[in-house]
Amino acid sequence: MNTLGLYVPGEGVLYRLTAGAKLAGLLLLCVAVIALGSPWVSAGLLAAAVLLYPAAGLPLRRVLAILRGLWPFLLAIGFFQAVFGDPSAAVRLCSQLLALVLLANAVTLTTRVGEMLDLFERLARPLARFGVSPDRVALVLALTVRSIPMVAAAWRSAVEGYRARGLSGRPYLLVTPLIVQLFRMAEATGEALVARGIDEDGHA
Repeated sequence: MNTLGLYVPGEGVLYRLTAGAKLAGLLLLCVAVIALGSPWVSAGLLAAAVLLYPAAGLPLRRVLAILRGLWPFLLAIGFFQAVFGDPSAAVRLCSQLLALVLLANAVTLTTRVGEMLDLFERLARPLARFGVSPDRVALVLALTVRSIPMVAAAWRSAVEGYRARGLSGRPYLLVTPLIVQLFRMAEATGEALVARGIDEDGHA
């Protein structure tokens, strides 16, 4: 793992696709599954997302790590929908959320930071005529994409420390360790950017 991302070297099927193809496919799947609004389609996409990991050469423990981070939110959404709405909506929403997070994480794990930066820079190139710097837009978007799993990792670290100290019933004690972890990640990212020749003014 590098400082700016969570790329895992491998040779699976996803590694042979370009960053643009992976992001376009993710967007199309997201639009399609939400537009169809079927619990069966959502559950099928979830199953496909789980099977994609071994097909891409990624360990299934990555799936379990995401599930550990998301289960409180999935439980809350499912309970609220089942009690106050439609149980099928609970299945649909939870399946959609977990499936799309798994797919987005698979894209992150199999795409190098450089590829992501190049793609975003090409997409932002038309904005140059309006005085917008394409390379700066690319960097911001790439860091945004990469920050999602990094925040999840910080949350898991805070929870593990919370449990290791034998604490319970005081979830507010998770706030400070989480903030510390995020500050450390931000500092490490800043140092990595400076090391790559990007100064405080954003110039290479």
